[in-house]
Amino acid sequence: MHLFPCRRRASEGMAEITTELTELFGLDVPIVQAPIGSATCPALASAVANAGGVGMLALTWRPHADARACLSETERLTDERGTVGVNLVLDEDATTIPTEEHLDICAEQSVDIVSFSFGDAASHVDRVHEFGAVVMQTVGSAAQARSAVDAGVDIVVAQGWEAGGHVQSEVATLPLVPRVVDAVPKTPVIAAGGIGDGRTVAAVLTLGAAGAWLGTRFVATAEAHVHDRYRERVIDAEETDTVYSTLFDRGWPDVPHRVVENDTVDRWRAAGKPETDRPGGGDHVATTPTGEPIERYADSLAVPETTGNIDELPLYAGQSVGLINDRPTASSVVEALAGETEAALDSAASNTRSSH
Repeated sequence: MHLFPCRRRASEGMAEITTELTELFGLDVPIVQAPIGSATCPALASAVANAGGVGMLALTWRPHADARACLSETERLTDERGTVGVNLVLDEDATTIPTEEHLDICAEQSVDIVSFSFGDAASHVDRVHEFGAVVMQTVGSAAQARSAVDAGVDIVVAQGWEAGGHVQSEVATLPLVPRVVDAVPKTPVIAAGGIGDGRTVAAVLTLGAAGAWLGTRFVATAEAHVHDRYRERVIDAEETDTVYSTLFDRGWPDVPHRVVENDTVDRWRAAGKPETDRPGGGDHVATTPTGEPIERYADSLAVPETTGNIDELPLYAGQSVGLINDRPTASSVVEALAGETEAALDSAASNTRSSH
């Protein structure tokens, strides 16, 4: 893994797209695999990094030993020129592991990028810069972007409400990204939310973004650390099949999220969307890999070793599910996105010229 720019050689026949983001990290393509919670793993992050994008790992919920092992294995699998980062959630309701302790581990492991979400990164920026990493922060408004940059954040991630998993904004990606780009004109902006193919990557690049942050597309890859049933539901879902709510709040209360519709959602709707005394609230619908029961409405992502009724769990996914219909490798996703993005940009340029 590397920190400073070192131009990779794109795979034969693979499009190479240059932006501020690719120049900063020596990437082939301005693609970032979102830190999709427990679905992230060394195999996924390294595959994306080796293909010329940025691979990300979610560390927030990993105990110290697991975090070290995960970073070490990712480094072993990643080419010398590959770029890998980590994400840390700052909301204290999300975890009992102090952020500072995770940052110490990041320093030990020479992490390239530390991204922060669901909180203010200001108090951690200097620490990250001390060990030579780049700081990213996810925002949901132009005002939040300005505050982040004033605090020393290097790259801003503008997340629209179309995103899957936990969501920080009530603004859609299309109006949000140009607002953020205009608010912090000297800072690279990465767009997130509803991006699932090269056409949507091209769209956010034309809005001024320096890169695209994709989560749902990578949930459906072969390397993602998710249960097969969860992956199947993402692949089969239509763009109208996701729900934005705070329903699955046990373990991380009051934070909006987007999931694929399931029986748990249907029963809650049928009951009038109650905030308390929700139907089947005490049901144990599945079991964790360590044998702990998972209650209905729990914030628990279905990993491969989860057992029970996977369909009842929160199937985190964004509105880009309608663009996903296969289970490719992560590297083939990066390659396809590069080609599709280049084709979409060329098509837009051609259409513009032909109209004059």
